Amino acid sequence: MSCAGGTAPPGARGERQAAAWVRGMFGRVARRYDFLNHLLSMQFDRLWRRRTVRKLEPWLSKPGSRVMDLCCGTGDLLLALQSRRTGVVFGSDFCHPMLLEAARKIARRRAKCALVEADALRLPLADGSLDLVTVAFGFRNLANYEAGLREMRRVLRPGGAAAILEFSQPPNPAFRRVYQCYARRILPVIGGLISGSQDAYRYLPESVRRFPNAEELAEHMRRAGFADVEFERFTGGIVALHIGRQPSA
Repeated sequence: MSCAGGTAPPGARGERQAAAWVRGMFGRVARRYDFLNHLLSMQFDRLWRRRTVRKLEPWLSKPGSRVMDLCCGTGDLLLALQSRRTGVVFGSDFCHPMLLEAARKIARRRAKCALVEADALRLPLADGSLDLVTVAFGFRNLANYEAGLREMRRVLRPGGAAAILEFSQPPNPAFRRVYQCYARRILPVIGGLISGSQDAYRYLPESVRRFPNAEELAEHMRRAGFADVEFERFTGGIVALHIGRQPSA
């Protein structure tokens, strides 16, 4: 799959329709999103975020560093990042209902987080304004992957880093078949019944199937200009964390 592509929701023609479909879909499931994430991942999503935050400690611990979580959704990774810092962490998403859920959690925890309603492909930020930009389970939903990587690079300072935590395909053939069976047959039924949105949880496994595998995404990041790109698979390869650095001036 070419990284010049992007998500392909059912019936969407072109990037604008794809983005509108994704925005509407997340808006419909926002209230049940956290519960379903924990249930359908069997609580592994909490572990994946903790491991991600540990890997990003060099940037999180840097005094005065500026951090933004893209496609922040209901704010789980955003809050995990902020827990390791004394300063503010910024979160952005283009789905208003998701941001409302994030705002409620931030208020309950009295966390130092600031939210921005913005498209990850057109961030309202100056060039070189961030030290760390993250995205968890949102990158594959972008309407244009190549443009998403370019935008992440644009807003990073020299020496900064981009981290992409995303679903992937397990490299072990036997485990991959088991995982795909769960994703295609069980996940849509449970997700659809609880959320009331069958199309959202039919879209999920299909979006993962279409997304580049871990090696391909790493190569796309290198082609986009990121340096020292590395990735680590979690839970047998269901998920992969990619980190790429903005080359120093």
